[in-house]
Amino acid sequence: MHAFTLIEMILAIGVAALVLIAINAVLFAALRLRNTTTDVVDAATPVDETMMFLRRDLECVMTPTNGTTKVLSGDFKVGNVTSAGVPEPVAIEMFTATGALSDNAPWADIQRVTYELKQPTDPSAVGKDLVRSVMRNLLPVTTPEVEDQLMLTGVQSIQFSCYDGSQWQDTWDTTGLTSVNTNLPVAVRVDIQMAGNNNNAGPIELVVPIDAQSRTNAIIAMTPGS
Repeated sequence: MHAFTLIEMILAIGVAALVLIAINAVLFAALRLRNTTTDVVDAATPVDETMMFLRRDLECVMTPTNGTTKVLSGDFKVGNVTSAGVPEPVAIEMFTATGALSDNAPWADIQRVTYELKQPTDPSAVGKDLVRSVMRNLLPVTTPEVEDQLMLTGVQSIQFSCYDGSQWQDTWDTTGLTSVNTNLPVAVRVDIQMAGNNNNAGPIELVVPIDAQSRTNAIIAMTPGS
């Protein structure tokens, strides 16, 4: 009976080792690619969700009104805004019809929403936390109850700009106390600058057209027979 020689065994083991090395390299390359793709997707998911919430809130913003019903639609403010129930100044305050209706919550779909930057709970964290604060009860008897929702971490700055039809403005206040803008802007631009390694990249920008506009107090003159 013919048996394998020592040289044939060494050659067979060498070929098998080369095949295993090639398979190992392909496997680890695939694992690194999977981990890199997972990290990119995980990093992009909070940003995409934040942009989705911002777009939805701005698209459903309520027009400012006068009189006693003002509390149910509120005002639209952009800039260094002081908001009831929120200890720190906010970047934007708006009333928007994005509240989720349910049998367990006695609130309508109109809610007050603010976006602000807060210091992270971890002192070693880079940047600040972007928080979405929501108040569902628009007629509070005592201190308004505000729910904070963490949207994004590692944020260096957030800037809201309002377009009045001719130029962009960094502040807006439909109360008429600090500006002459008593109606909603034509569009709102949001610029989010990330901190840390992402600081070298450009800001994340979102532009949302505002279709809702409240009526003015102008009286249209009607000619006889028109």
